Amino acid sequence: MGLVISMAVHAQEIETMVGCDFVSSYIWRGQNLGNTSMQPTLGVEYKGLSLTAWGSVGLANLFDAKEFDLTLEYTTGGFNIGITDYWLDEGAEPEGLYFKYGALSTNHVFEANVGYDFGFASLNWFTNFAGNDGRYNGKRAYSSYFEVNVPFQLASVDWSFTAGAVPFATDFYGTTGFAVTNLALTVSKDIKVTDSFSIPVFAQVVANPCSQMAYFVFGFTLQP
Repeated sequence: MGLVISMAVHAQEIETMVGCDFVSSYIWRGQNLGNTSMQPTLGVEYKGLSLTAWGSVGLANLFDAKEFDLTLEYTTGGFNIGITDYWLDEGAEPEGLYFKYGALSTNHVFEANVGYDFGFASLNWFTNFAGNDGRYNGKRAYSSYFEVNVPFQLASVDWSFTAGAVPFATDFYGTTGFAVTNLALTVSKDIKVTDSFSIPVFAQVVANPCSQMAYFVFGFTLQP
């Protein structure tokens, strides 16, 4: 989500997206990664190729990890493929240095993804291939995660149901084998403030059967 600005480039358009989410809790793929957080987004897209920067910083707890992610993705029709560089200021590199990429001493995690949006549902697969990946039996786990997302409308409001699972054992997701880690029901709606300005808000109920935890998240988006 975010502001979309268009400008002509060789008869094509570059789209720029700017926005910022504020969430009561930072829940990612069924994992609790932080308390109340601010999560800005900046991206550009051209002919289906996009580069997006995304971050997260805790507002209620200064000890929450700071995160900075870069995603390069290509979309055509319903098909998408991409690579994400996740970086947190805590992890294998104790000083939190960004420009340190040692195989066993970096806070970066590199992940590849592929997916398809069928319209009535979307399916996506993610696999870590480098960086500070999880381990299993002392070896790189190539930690993977896949999910299906089903959007629908109910009472003139946008809803979606997400089911996600980890197929293999890895301490990255805290699993010892195949495990369902993310069951989420999300509702979103634009709250009209003035005739020309509205605020998208959302609420989400998340359950992680693997960790036996459940969360309720509320958030809103600010966009110029």
